[in-house]
Amino acid sequence: MAGWRQQASLIRAPDSIEMRVVGVDGDGSAVFDTPLVHGADPDILAWETGYLAVRPLDAMRDPSGELIITMLVRPLAYEPRPVSAGRGQDAGLSIPRALRPIVRQRAAGYAIVLSDRGLLGTQYSDRTAVAGRWGMPGGGIDDHEQPAAAVLREVTEETSQLIILGELIKVQTSHWIGRSPNGPIEDFHAVRLIYRGSCPKPTEPTVVDRGGTTESARWVPLNSWRSLAWTQNWQQVLGELLTESG
Repeated sequence: MAGWRQQASLIRAPDSIEMRVVGVDGDGSAVFDTPLVHGADPDILAWETGYLAVRPLDAMRDPSGELIITMLVRPLAYEPRPVSAGRGQDAGLSIPRALRPIVRQRAAGYAIVLSDRGLLGTQYSDRTAVAGRWGMPGGGIDDHEQPAAAVLREVTEETSQLIILGELIKVQTSHWIGRSPNGPIEDFHAVRLIYRGSCPKPTEPTVVDRGGTTESARWVPLNSWRSLAWTQNWQQVLGELLTESG
């Protein structure tokens, strides 16, 4: 597998985004600045630098297009190394030994949107490996697009809702081998920037950008959000963040 990984690194997707993680202490001083390399997790990077990641503060593209993720950190006090989920693989995927998958590092922005109608969810289409499952509205950040602008655009395209975007509350990563919606097999590193959002005037959600990765959208009552078939990733994230919201 190590040899395969070395081969894969020779083919990097041209739309992969370069990323960095900047750790800031309680006084506002930067205590580390390190690349977020393919497959890495910001919490683990902070720990390996001698700091515990407390919470994300911001995510911005600089003039070169690099994504800078700023996190509030504090010195380690014997906390254990964060657990890594490792690299997964699409079920049933067979990779020929001679194949060199495309290496893609993708940054995407999402919003956990609440209104008086509940939680805004989106259902994945058959262009994905999780067709029929549910997640949060959002998607990839376009070239030189700021993360917050990407989230607002994606929410409108996928649900037709106009929202107020709140704070960045989580940076979550996944690393797996799978087939992209366009067909090629990719060594994929997803970096998800998750924001809070609110919708003052919710309407019946409709998918504006048809033919993509979103099949449908709906408002889900908060007291029954667990009744939907969320992806494993979003089940975990929502269980954590909705509990924190009270």
